[in-house]
Amino acid sequence: MRKLVLICSSLLLVLAVSGCHTVNGVGEDIQSGGEALSHASGQ
Repeated sequence: MRKLVLICSSLLLVLAVSGCHTVNGVGEDIQSGGEALSHASGQ
């Protein structure tokens, strides 16, 4: 039972950390796209 709890906890931790990196990457992509549009419009 203890091993199962440890495995599940580890799996949840890995998923949470990878999810944070994914959201962060999407934010950077959106920011880069906005900057490209600003430069293209001459602002």
